[in-house]
Amino acid sequence: MENKKMTMALFSGSIDKLTAAGVVLSGAAADDMEVDIYVLLQGARAFKKEIAQHTDKLQMAENPQLREEFLASLKRLNVKPWLDFFKEAKELTNVKIHICGLAGKIWGGEKLEDFVDIADDICGIGEYITSAQNADVHLFI
Repeated sequence: MENKKMTMALFSGSIDKLTAAGVVLSGAAADDMEVDIYVLLQGARAFKKEIAQHTDKLQMAENPQLREEFLASLKRLNVKPWLDFFKEAKELTNVKIHICGLAGKIWGGEKLEDFVDIADDICGIGEYITSAQNADVHLFI
């Protein structure tokens, strides 16, 4: 049986949604799905080298007053940082992370080297649309 394909549009750069995307990605990797992640707008900021390792630079998407409680719960439950979910999934299955060219430029990312080392390329929005049309599962986070 052919592996299923998931396309994820990662629009958000908030710590809660990045963590949720990482958990979903882990499930897809455990199911041996092929995954294409298109990092859009605010998501591109989170994938910049100087931002990705510093949760203090990431806000909550909803209920910003719950940020510290959320982070404390992640620590108490020994939940790995969001970026580790992405790194581990790339080790387990075919995961490609594409940075939207315009989104990167908005946040000062002109080259692939401006982003974390798990980013595979910089592309245009047309690649995302084609991938979404061909996916078995399509998520927008």
